[in-house]
Amino acid sequence: MSALDVIGALIGLLYVVSEYRADRWFWPLSLLMSAFYAVINFQAGYYANLGICCYNFAMSVYGMLVWRGVLHSRGQGERPIGSCPARLWPLLIGIVAALTAVFYWLLGAMGESSLPVVDGLSSAISIVGMWMLSQKYWQQWFAWLVVEPLMIGLYLASGLYASAVMYAVYEVFVVLGLIRWKRESIS
Repeated sequence: MSALDVIGALIGLLYVVSEYRADRWFWPLSLLMSAFYAVINFQAGYYANLGICCYNFAMSVYGMLVWRGVLHSRGQGERPIGSCPARLWPLLIGIVAALTAVFYWLLGAMGESSLPVVDGLSSAISIVGMWMLSQKYWQQWFAWLVVEPLMIGLYLASGLYASAVMYAVYEVFVVLGLIRWKRESIS
């Protein structure tokens, strides 16, 4: 267990608590966590997840602007928790399937990812989940319900035990967040 692993896990715990609460500190913590986990994933050889950290960094800026009502608000102020339109589900599932195939192929071609299927699938779901989170859709929690066990496996396989524990704690918050966000949803 490295110091970077422990610090990243502590930031991650603050991150998930703020996500659960849907508070404004979530996005700055997301930026910080993305930076830490970019380094952790690079060192572990999880290159798709490294790419996801870079994506999450950019999406954190975008999500902060959307949540605060700067983008897409039509003068309505801060965005409330809402529901993902049913018409988007086939597209989102298709994106996950296509990205998983692309990541698996790329990671296999590179030959350096130690678990290319899990790395690719967790990355594909995370891309869609982070976009849903940026839109403040309560269903974004379903993505994390699948991703967290995959991440636990990845980090256990690499000896990154603090990160594995963090993702196990995340899974508890996923269930709690799903319940809370669904209850607070406007639709």
